[in-house]
Amino acid sequence: MSRNKSEKCSFCGRSGVSLFEGLDGAYICPDCIENGHNILQEMEREQERKNPSQPSFSLKDLPQPQQIKAFLDQYVIGQDDAKRYLSVAVYNHYKRLALSVDKVSVPAVEPYKDVEIEKSNIIMVGPTGTGKTLMARTIAKLLTVPFTIVDATVITEAGYVGEDVESILTRLYQEADCDVRKAERGIVFIDEIDKIARKSDNPSITRDVSGEGVQQALLKLLEGSVVNVPPKGGRKHPEQEFVKINTQNILFICGGAFDGIERKIAQRLNTQVVGFEASRQTHRIDRNNLLQYVAPQDLKAFGLIPEIVGRLPILTHLEPLDRNALRAILTEPKNAITKQYQKLLAMDGVKLTFEEAALDYIVDKAIEYKLGARGLRSLTETVMMDLMYDIPEQHISSYEVTRAVAEEKINRADTERLRSAI
Repeated sequence: MSRNKSEKCSFCGRSGVSLFEGLDGAYICPDCIENGHNILQEMEREQERKNPSQPSFSLKDLPQPQQIKAFLDQYVIGQDDAKRYLSVAVYNHYKRLALSVDKVSVPAVEPYKDVEIEKSNIIMVGPTGTGKTLMARTIAKLLTVPFTIVDATVITEAGYVGEDVESILTRLYQEADCDVRKAERGIVFIDEIDKIARKSDNPSITRDVSGEGVQQALLKLLEGSVVNVPPKGGRKHPEQEFVKINTQNILFICGGAFDGIERKIAQRLNTQVVGFEASRQTHRIDRNNLLQYVAPQDLKAFGLIPEIVGRLPILTHLEPLDRNALRAILTEPKNAITKQYQKLLAMDGVKLTFEEAALDYIVDKAIEYKLGARGLRSLTETVMMDLMYDIPEQHISSYEVTRAVAEEKINRADTERLRSAI
């Protein structure tokens, strides 16, 4: 590298900067190197668009539904029905891509060569803290297609403050390394889908820009169409050129808590009627878990428009977590919260253990708070915060969290919250 300020870049003529010297007295500045690199990347993308590469996977290499579910079992406790639905949907998505996008030839499929396989988008309904987002994040580790998780709560109708619906595909495009062809075969998980439910059935002089307006805008994405996507985000870079992405082969998985939908289910099942015959018809219904009877008409009654319910044909639910499931979540998954703290303290040379009674106490408090698995993490954080602060300075080799310690930390935190509220 030359630092002689009298030398000039052989490409742009700049002087007074650090230059890289080549043969025969040629020089190049860092800016020209970066511009050349960008030009080469764009040429490679253009070449890829004109001559697509070979398929990135074959049918023989696809993870089968049972293998996908077994992978989910390592991280998510229970929810077998939802895991099966999700595993089959992802597997069929792979097969659909292999046939329609990658043009893989399968002799047994020849009699059905004129049959087009349509995608089956999914919607998962379950209480908070039951594992909807966790399943999405976990399955992303296994996939060989671009995968992104987006939050529906920040999306508004076009022209209003918030993110446009197209921002969903912007994130997928970025996850695909700005490769349109890869993005067009990806999977999108839309979280908190229930937050864009129609606010009211009554007509109003104001527009429902974060509810029904967003649902209407989502229709074209879920169904499959060519969408103009701003690659850097919509409103901060108005001068950018749009990228066209076809959503025909993008699988959409939606999840939401749908808090209060049990009342809609109960009304449909007619569980509140009076009379001997009515009680005979409803005595088999498990009123403690009405979510297992959820149907598309319940989503419509909750506030999703019929058009969007029809574009989410696969409906599955997540079971509320009972005490045994919550107890297992604390210790059994690969990323269990107790294992995370054990790893953190192991980096300080401390072996951390939890007394069984302490774990039982944390589970009992989580059931009391009704926050699901998130309640477990919140409570464990409360127990461990002071310990994580003190233990590294104590120079000890091991520490056990007892029930007395857990009770003292949680009760003290509750007392402090009450004092701050008063």
